[in-house]
Amino acid sequence: QVQLVESGGGLVQAGGSLRLSCAASGRTFRSYAMGWFRQAPGEEREFVAAISWSGSSTYYPDSVKGRVTISRDSAKNTVYLQMNSLKPGDTAVYYCAASTTVVISTLPYEYDYWGQGTQVTVSS
Repeated sequence: QVQLVESGGGLVQAGGSLRLSCAASGRTFRSYAMGWFRQAPGEEREFVAAISWSGSSTYYPDSVKGRVTISRDSAKNTVYLQMNSLKPGDTAVYYCAASTTVVISTLPYEYDYWGQGTQVTVSS
């Protein structure tokens, strides 16, 4: 069983930055592919960033590319999402996810474990 706990969300003005953290339980964290997704009210869950189990590969959609960086610290069992130049359209609940079966993925159904989410609100 893997437990994921997100933190770092909050209210920020447009143009500001936030760093989200996701602390994972489990001794095999370094073998998990990790991802961040977000969901705004009335919208489907949207892929934000992914990192391979080794940390050597990352992937971002065009909507956040250049503004967002995913990273991981296996010593701390933690994955991070650094978000810069935030826009009101980035407002959503952000979820951390772990996959035990793929190297890296943009697809929600390939992730086995999910955190409870952390709210990010960007004001204009």
